[in-house]
Amino acid sequence: MSPPAEQPLGPVGPPLTGRQIMSQDWVDLTFLHWRVDPAVVAPLMPRGVRPDVHEGSTWVGLVPFRISRAGVGRGPAVPWWGTFPETNVRLYSIDAQGRRGVVFRSLEASRLAVVLGARTVFHLPYRWARMSIARSVVDDLELDYRTSRRFAARGARRATGGAPVGGRVLVRVGDRIAEPTPLQLFLTSRWGLHTSLFGRAVYVPNNHGAWPLHEATLLHLQDTLVAAAGLPGVVDTPPDSVLFSPGVHAFFGPPHLAQPGYVAR
Repeated sequence: MSPPAEQPLGPVGPPLTGRQIMSQDWVDLTFLHWRVDPAVVAPLMPRGVRPDVHEGSTWVGLVPFRISRAGVGRGPAVPWWGTFPETNVRLYSIDAQGRRGVVFRSLEASRLAVVLGARTVFHLPYRWARMSIARSVVDDLELDYRTSRRFAARGARRATGGAPVGGRVLVRVGDRIAEPTPLQLFLTSRWGLHTSLFGRAVYVPNNHGAWPLHEATLLHLQDTLVAAAGLPGVVDTPPDSVLFSPGVHAFFGPPHLAQPGYVAR
């Protein structure tokens, strides 16, 4: 029997099946990406999931942004609680059913209730952090993201050489990208996440409109989140891709068990 076809790359994903479990806006996103050897990240994948590869490489992403108007099910957005900054360190994954997704190595968020809920329900590696996002008062084109993890674990501090876990990203937004390249679609148009529950790989699908993408220039980067996520040395070189998006409205469907097939370690 031939393996399932890989989910095609494209600006719009497959429709959700089943009930909608949550929705949220993703706003003012900066995508910083580094090219890495798939063998480096394979041991960090949930069992049954392998690194997704584009032109021989996989990628490590550092993505600061703001979540806004988050709500449960099809209900209304939750005031205050549903709007907060977030920064994630992520890898790119594919399962035995050909579904492309992301694997989060860490997610910083400024809402403690969100951190506790996501860790409990989805076993996602959320961390409580002090965070801010500011725009330039001069021309509105520069964004300054700052984060500092509260109560960093000893292992994370060892990974950063004792430095605080967090950092700063300063970018300047450029021109709108009329037609994203296949690589830009690979890095941004991901229609789910892979995580692990009780030793089994789980896929949580999402859907949203096409990303409005812009070129962007990285003005300053100070980061220890990637090293604390088990990827030392990655940010020692400039990122291979820098993109910005004003954002999209996203919907999530119910989790599905990923069929066994790939063994990442």
